Amino acid sequence: MNRPHKPTTDPPGKTQTRSRWRWWAVGLAGVTGLALTTVGTPATSAANTAGRNLTTVDDQPSTGNHRDKSGKGEKEKKPPGTPVPCDADALIAAITLANARGGATLNPVVFIDDAGLPAITTPITLNGGKHTTITRAAAVEQFRILTVNTGGDLTLNHLTITGGQTDSDGGGILVNTGGALTTNHSTITRNIAADNGGGIANNGTTTVTHSTVSRNTASDSGGGIHSLGLLKVRESHVDANIANAGGGIFESGSTVTVKGGSISGNQAGTTGGLFVFGANGVVTGTKITGNTSSGSGTGVRVDNTAQLTMRHVNVSDNTSDISGGGLFVGEGDNFAVVEDSLLKNNTATFTGGGIFNSGETVLRRTKVIGNQADVGGGIQNFGTISLFTTKVLKNIAITTGGGILNSGGTVNLNTATGTVVIKNRPNNCVNVPGCAG
Repeated sequence: MNRPHKPTTDPPGKTQTRSRWRWWAVGLAGVTGLALTTVGTPATSAANTAGRNLTTVDDQPSTGNHRDKSGKGEKEKKPPGTPVPCDADALIAAITLANARGGATLNPVVFIDDAGLPAITTPITLNGGKHTTITRAAAVEQFRILTVNTGGDLTLNHLTITGGQTDSDGGGILVNTGGALTTNHSTITRNIAADNGGGIANNGTTTVTHSTVSRNTASDSGGGIHSLGLLKVRESHVDANIANAGGGIFESGSTVTVKGGSISGNQAGTTGGLFVFGANGVVTGTKITGNTSSGSGTGVRVDNTAQLTMRHVNVSDNTSDISGGGLFVGEGDNFAVVEDSLLKNNTATFTGGGIFNSGETVLRRTKVIGNQADVGGGIQNFGTISLFTTKVLKNIAITTGGGILNSGGTVNLNTATGTVVIKNRPNNCVNVPGCAG
């Protein structure tokens, strides 16, 4: 466990406080499997947080606005805290009490031994600081950091969750059916799941806001996030995660909404970025870039009776070893709508550098530029694809179909709306009515 930086001199009158903080922080390493790391925190601040570990909802007074002494503004009065001794059994009891009383706010965190934190079954908030980390100590057995069970509603504020490892789902956090998770300005990183959801496995409702889910690993699906429930990701970064399928996000069976942020630099056997599998999805204003996969559909994949709408999305620089470097829409009842977006510089070794479509895809006011594949550099189509006010240009096929290769499907160019297919190599189109080769 990392210790706080120690200043060379003690502030006047603070020697006792500093000593208490150092004992508290160092003592945890010997009695717990979870560790709190607060990097560069002043001793007085750390001591204050150590003395305000638990505030139950029942103990909180009303929190109306109170004018500060200057009279220039209003401040919310913070509820007093109830100290929790630096003892593993006492901390476990504190969470158990919080669950029994129907909720709690814990500042900054609670620690227990080598079995992870107690399952969350009521509304509980964990508040951290700028450098507050909950991590599994290196010498203890593998365990998941947090579990949210039915009735649990967990909120994480300014916390880093790292080092969790499990032989099932949810290396960092598992949200079971009927549970809810909200992360605000938090980081879920370097967690490992033997099955699904290296960072987060969501079977309930999860909202990720202004947070980062990065460098997590899942042996099966969802390196960053695996979701069977309702998932909302807002202004967050799901980057550099690894899985067999859906390196960044794997959503199956419910709805995923992504707004802003990025899904970038993820790796998978199938679909490095976002995999919408038998689910519905809406992505707005997000960068889906630099993902890689050894299978099909690297940036985004829509499959197994799924629907996805993307607006103002940048799908660029993704690489597939097979097909659909940017967007892959599977065969059958799979639908994708792409509006006001960019698919640029994506690569597929075999076919469909920008888009591989076997379902039904609609492009509106979208640019398909500079993508590359052996065949169908810009678009490879087996299903139905309709282009409105869309530009397909400067794409490259090594063999044929530089712009669009149509293989027995239907391509509606709608040139009257301003759709153009130009400057592609070695040709613009193959088997596309109304398109000059």
